Amino acid sequence: MLVDRGLQAMNVELVSDAYAIAANYLRRSGAIPDTLVTNERLLEIIIKLFQHGEFNKIRLANKAIVRFEAQSGARAA
Repeated sequence: MLVDRGLQAMNVELVSDAYAIAANYLRRSGAIPDTLVTNERLLEIIIKLFQHGEFNKIRLANKAIVRFEAQSGARAA
């Protein structure tokens, strides 16, 4: 999944961990459905943040949650 998107193998774990943290929070809050399917929009946000230099998985997850919720709020309005 992540390797197909061009990430280096040593960074897949970081992105995967950040995605798991963010997706878990968003599922519990009801922002995304509780399925095993990867939310492509959330993953894209995390990858962009990573590519722009965020390497701490907790900060990466938190920033992705904020951006995801902001985009969702803008779409709902």
